Amino acid sequence: MNVNGITGYSTANSNYETKTKTTEKAEEVKTETKVESGAVYEPSKQDPAASTKKIYKQDTALVNKLKADAEARTAQLRSLVEKIMLGQGNAIGTADDIWSFLRTGNFTVDAATKAQAQADIAEDGYWGVTQTSDRIVDFAKALCGGDPDKIEEMREAFEKGFKQAQETWGGELPEISQKTYDAVMEKFDTWAAESAETIV
Repeated sequence: MNVNGITGYSTANSNYETKTKTTEKAEEVKTETKVESGAVYEPSKQDPAASTKKIYKQDTALVNKLKADAEARTAQLRSLVEKIMLGQGNAIGTADDIWSFLRTGNFTVDAATKAQAQADIAEDGYWGVTQTSDRIVDFAKALCGGDPDKIEEMREAFEKGFKQAQETWGGELPEISQKTYDAVMEKFDTWAAESAETIV
């Protein structure tokens, strides 16, 4: 009796299965080879934060405009004070003389000069709290290009300048200067808070 006849398995079947398995294996190898030889995605090694980080640049046009405007207004104020001093019969020596003269408050002014000075230091005047604090913070932003990382550096520079102004004045500055200081500090705080919200 043929064992192959009982099991129904013959050498021909065995050859067929071997060939089929070999063909299937060859196709799998070809498929795998095709996958391996295809394009492979490799993620960029570039830091995404680097490409989205904003570059801050000093606004020199605004800085120059603010400086020129301040110089013109300071010259106008100086002329006004010189006029007052000459009217009082006081000689003008150095810049320190002007500050000490003004600090005493011991002088009189004509109605037109008084009206001009009051308009200049009014809430909406050029030397008023609002406009002066706006100019100071705008100048700080223009110097650092609006870089929020420089806010504290700009704040420190302002505080240093304020202390120097007090030394030049020879004591505590007038109330309007103190109010301007507070307004500037508040605007620095607002700038810092807005920047923090933008970053988040």
